[in-house]
Amino acid sequence: MNVNRRQVLWAGGAIGATALLAACGGDETSSDSPAKAGEKPRRGGTLRVGALGRASAITRDPHGTQANESDYLIISLVHDTLTVPGTKPNTVPRLAASWKPSDDLKTWTFTLAKGAKFHDGTPVTAEDVVWSLKRLRNTPAGASRLPGIKPENIKAEGDDTVVLVSDYANAELPQLTRLTTFVLKKDTADKDLGKAPGTGPFKLDWFRSGNARLVRNKNWYGGDVYLDAIEVKIFESPQAMANALLAGQIDVASNVGAVAARTAEKRGDIQVVRRPNDMAMPIVMRTTDGPFADAKVREALRLAVDRDAMVKQVLSGYGTVANDILGTGDPAYAKDIPQRKRDLAKAKSLLKEAGFDMSKTYKLLTTEDIPGLAEAATLFTSQVREAGVKVEVVKQESATFWDKTWLKGDLYTTYWGTNDSVVFFASKTMVSDSGQNEAGWKSAEFDAAYKKAMATKDAAERTKVLHELQQIEYDESGYLLWGMADGIDLAGAAVRDLPTLPGYGRVQLETAWLAR
Repeated sequence: MNVNRRQVLWAGGAIGATALLAACGGDETSSDSPAKAGEKPRRGGTLRVGALGRASAITRDPHGTQANESDYLIISLVHDTLTVPGTKPNTVPRLAASWKPSDDLKTWTFTLAKGAKFHDGTPVTAEDVVWSLKRLRNTPAGASRLPGIKPENIKAEGDDTVVLVSDYANAELPQLTRLTTFVLKKDTADKDLGKAPGTGPFKLDWFRSGNARLVRNKNWYGGDVYLDAIEVKIFESPQAMANALLAGQIDVASNVGAVAARTAEKRGDIQVVRRPNDMAMPIVMRTTDGPFADAKVREALRLAVDRDAMVKQVLSGYGTVANDILGTGDPAYAKDIPQRKRDLAKAKSLLKEAGFDMSKTYKLLTTEDIPGLAEAATLFTSQVREAGVKVEVVKQESATFWDKTWLKGDLYTTYWGTNDSVVFFASKTMVSDSGQNEAGWKSAEFDAAYKKAMATKDAAERTKVLHELQQIEYDESGYLLWGMADGIDLAGAAVRDLPTLPGYGRVQLETAWLAR
């Protein structure tokens, strides 16, 4: 798989986020893990967390390719990023206490949190942060992590100030520091990465074959940490992880999927924790050439889809209908754009106007990296057939799909787990020169709206421009986003205050505690 793609997916929480999404009809109930009335956070205890991963893919490098969610969870608890996801706003301080842009929005000055120290007691300096960001930027995935920022334009000013200079105005640059800007001590050797001290809420006690024990960092600058420890156990399948929870061997089964959630709903001692807007599984239609280059054809396929049925059957009800705009969790998401609904008559009319060849059978390429992708593809083909379009699902092995189909195919499925930012998708997948332009879409109007938004300092005005950008995406892009999948965790009855934010927000376990 393409290295950039895999790291983006894991950083956003896509791989494994909706494992075992099978068609199980019926209405669902859900619970959360908040403190009950009158309860106050209690200090102490060890939280045992199951996370997906494979022994063959274990990594200890915070800036490397984390193909295991278990590795990413451990790294995220030990090493802080500069910022983290929030609700409103969706970017909030962590190791960076504050930030300020220049008038032209190209230069951003980050001030580090007071009292931030590494686990060995040494203070975090701007030089440590600069070294870490440059190391990240020089990795295969780093260019997409900090686009527009060259390593030489990352500098320290004094002990607590870091300056990033972008090649272009970027009003949302702090968003880019939320995912993998893990900070290490300057000049940490590669051989020491697995045991290097971090700055996070937990310190590494031991690590064995993908499993780890982390203990509370009593001197964490970020606030109270209630748990004494977190033990992370690696599982190769969601079913094995769910079984371990039901047997009382772990307290949390993370990203376990809809089938396990259905089973858990029947038990009063298990909580189902849902993270809305956790993963997008759009269908991509190539816009530059081929049978779907005509915007009328793309609109016809969008109108041929029964979105409610897709969410009910593919996501087992654990999700919501989407409107062909990526970034549904963003506060700036344009909720007032009318929801696109199924209209077979109009779909047929548009196909006729476009002169679409209805005699051919078109291939929809997919992979089974994420259970639910192939199911979505199959249901899509049956729905568009009602509009007269014949589509055949072709399943490809993972490596073949990402090497041969992704970014190149005429019609294929994809998935993303960083869905809380309209700007993220615009910059990564839709501006004409983006490195991961999945549909090959080139729109001068869209590019202009993006540049205008990034150069707009006032947040309210920027939201208006982002609305224009989303309208263009809705009307013309190569994406058919039919629904959003929930991320699903299962937790024992004593677990409290698990995170409910999507993507990277799901690993922020420092607020969790045990009511026992």
